[in-house]
Amino acid sequence: MHDELVDHLSRSTPLSRGEALRVIQDVLAYFDESTEDYVRRRHRELQTQGLVNTEIFERIGADLKYRAVAPPELTLRQLRRMVYG
Repeated sequence: MHDELVDHLSRSTPLSRGEALRVIQDVLAYFDESTEDYVRRRHRELQTQGLVNTEIFERIGADLKYRAVAPPELTLRQLRRMVYG
């Protein structure tokens, strides 16, 4: 799976084939995360950095635009519901 990409990474970086494959799998797993899971994870991460919900939800809303497959624009209320139900 992804042999061409593995070959490219192992030729263009100091990564071995096994390391390149693990990097690719990690990246794909990261982008496989659902919007809801991403919002909940980022909320927890940003809370631990001391940010308050107003800042957190604004940042998450802005960040979602740059996901590999961006979801439709979500309101702050929709983001809050993903975290708090």
